Formats: sequence, C-alpha cells, structure tokens
Amino acid sequence: MRADRLVSLVLLLRQRGRLTANTLARELEVSTRTVLRDIEALSTAGVPVYAERGRHGGFALSPGFRTELTGLNHDEALAALLTAGWARGEVVFGLGSALASAMRKVLDALPESHRATASDAAQRFLVDPETDLLSRRLATEEVPDTTMIEVRRAVLAGHKLRIHYAATGQTPQWRTVDPIGLVTVRDRAYLLATRSGEDRTYRLSRVLAAEELPEPAQRPNRVDLDRIWRERSAQFLSGGDHITVLVRVNPTRREELLDTALAVRAEEPDADGWLRLEVTFQDSRHAEWALWQLSMDAEALSPQSLRTSLRDRAAAVATRYGASS
Repeated sequence: MRADRLVSLVLLLRQRGRLTANTLARELEVSTRTVLRDIEALSTAGVPVYAERGRHGGFALSPGFRTELTGLNHDEALAALLTAGWARGEVVFGLGSALASAMRKVLDALPESHRATASDAAQRFLVDPETDLLSRRLATEEVPDTTMIEVRRAVLAGHKLRIHYAATGQTPQWRTVDPIGLVTVRDRAYLLATRSGEDRTYRLSRVLAAEELPEPAQRPNRVDLDRIWRERSAQFLSGGDHITVLVRVNPTRREELLDTALAVRAEEPDADGWLRLEVTFQDSRHAEWALWQLSMDAEALSPQSLRTSLRDRAAAVATRYGASS
C-alpha cells in the first residue's frame, strides 16, 4: 500500500508542480504527517523532491523526472480519462480510489504532446452528472467500502461469501452464497450468485454486511456474465406481478416512457405518426403512475383495467378542479 502511495505522490507532483503537504494529504487521503514521512522516504531513495518555504511554498520535483508511454494515442488517452470521470466508486465496485490512481499514472506516462490536449479535452465532457435538466437529483445507491471490499474479494478469489441481506419487506438475514460475478446497471450494482445450487441475484445496496469465507465457492471456472444477466433478466420479467401494456405514445415522449418501463417487448409506428409499444411494468400501480406522467401524450390501449384506472383518476381530478374554491 505504501509503495502505491509513494508512486501516486510522485505522479501528483509531476502533473501539478508544487503542492503543499495539506493538498497532498487530501489527494492521497492520508494525514499531513504521513505525507511528510513519505517525502522524506522519497528523498532518501534518491527521488529529486525538494521543499520550498514561504507563503506559496510546498513540495516539488526537479524538472525532467518522468517516463513516457508512446503506444497510447490521443483518443485512447481521452477515453481512459473520461472513464475515470464517469466511474464513481459504486460503479467500479469499490475501486474508485484505485481508478483515480491508475488514471494519474496514465496521464503522467503520456508524451508531452498528448498530455496537455487529452487533459484539456477531458474537461470539455461531463458524463453522468448528479442532476438532469429538470434539476432532479439522480438517485444513486451507495455501498459501504468495507462491504464492497469483502464482496469483491470473494468474487475474485472464488470463495464463499456470507452476507447480511435486507430483502424487500423482510427482516434482514445472514445467507451464505457462492458468488459468480458483479454487474452494474444504471448506477445499481448487483451480485450474481447461487445459494444451495439455486440462482440468486442480490442488489448490493441491500447488503448490510459481508464476510469472505475461506471455503471455495461452488462455481464454474469460466463464466459468461452477459449471458447469465440476460437469462436472469428474462426470468425476472416473466415472473411476479408484472403487467404488459399496449400503449400509444407521442414520439417526443418515447424516452420518458422507456425510462420508467422495465422492458420493451415490441414497437411499431402508428398511422398518425405516434408509436405503438408493448411494454412491461412492475405492476398495475407502476403502469398507472408511468402513463399518468405522460398526460395527453400517451394512451393505454390495454389492458382494460388500466384504462379504467386512468379514466377514474382523470375524473377525480376533473371533479376536484371543477368545484368552486
């Protein structure tokens, strides 16, 4: 761990020039005292780091202390830097700080001509901001680092995993599972596993605690996570109280409809320029809520029970606003 921190410290000084001990401590997530010890260790090892005193002082490296990676072109470097900006900690399964460290090394290793342009270009892109155009905060699910680390270790080591899981509407319980892999979808992270030989999918935000066990997991040596995820998604959509709705929608509101639906089973243009879609919702209440948001830009064609619910809701609103205040 200390060796990685020392490398990160050198890279920070290479890329930003003179930095104070407080700034280095904040970037490396350590104490100022630890930074000073690391600076001393680098100097002892022959790294040309020196201190400048005064109001604008700090630590800096002698010019010319670097290596270059010439095999990475500008677009590849830009893609890597944008990935670092997009991949928040929960998305990369607790590897946020490691990703940041890796990106510092990538940027530092670029040739001088690539480094400046890639760094500047990365500032011109904003991927996955916290709010959308309507100023709504985008919901993200956070998983404690300690929990994520245990889950990740068990997945990579092929060991059994003990999790304290809070399923919807149930009292949290401890379960021992055989982890298969980790999947992230729309800022939600899932653990694919088996339990007593049965397929299980766990949302990581509902894992209250986790413990890697020494016993080997019962799982195949090779795995196709994409195939497994498709199969489990199809199984999920075909079970429970899900409802399939035939709906006409104004093309300008199509994306809003798809953002709320679980799945789209069919889509075709309608005669008047609208779209006719067959979509699946969690249940009838979910379907009613989603279509109500679209107001006059959508019409549920079936099932009849949904049309009736929407008609009754519209009648209740009309009655409310039709009465004298």
